[in-house]
Amino acid sequence: MSNFIYIARHAWAGSFGDPGWVTDADRELEPEGAERYARVIELLAERGLAPELIATSPYIRCRQTADIMAEGVPGEVEVVELDALTPGSDFAALVKWSCKHAGQSLAWVGHAPDVSTLTAALIGDSHATIRFAKGSIAAVQLYDEVDYACGELHWHVTAKSLGL
Repeated sequence: MSNFIYIARHAWAGSFGDPGWVTDADRELEPEGAERYARVIELLAERGLAPELIATSPYIRCRQTADIMAEGVPGEVEVVELDALTPGSDFAALVKWSCKHAGQSLAWVGHAPDVSTLTAALIGDSHATIRFAKGSIAAVQLYDEVDYACGELHWHVTAKSLGL
């Protein structure tokens, strides 16, 4: 089996600036957004989505997204929070963490526009424009250890492209 890094933007959350949230990090998924994302994961798991370990931004909406992914894919999948996935993601730190888990398919759950930048780095094209709607997921098939230009974009989907 080939190893992949699945890059996911968090699912649909409450609006930025909503006075109901103390900080941006506190924004939770909307109930409808969580349900829609669970359907996305269900469809993708049927088609082979199978991360063995999920790293997520510690922001609540990302953690909730990662938990939905972990519950919807085969096997027992651990979710770990990494500061490297907070807004302004740290690619070097993600590479270092990912190399410690060589041989496993991983998922990174983060924020826009960082998920686009991270995906572009993995495929070695810093000018690539890969738009991530909320709840989007990309799969980068690895042909080398995790680093800049270590793989190719295998697929990229949105809920809308799946008919959800």
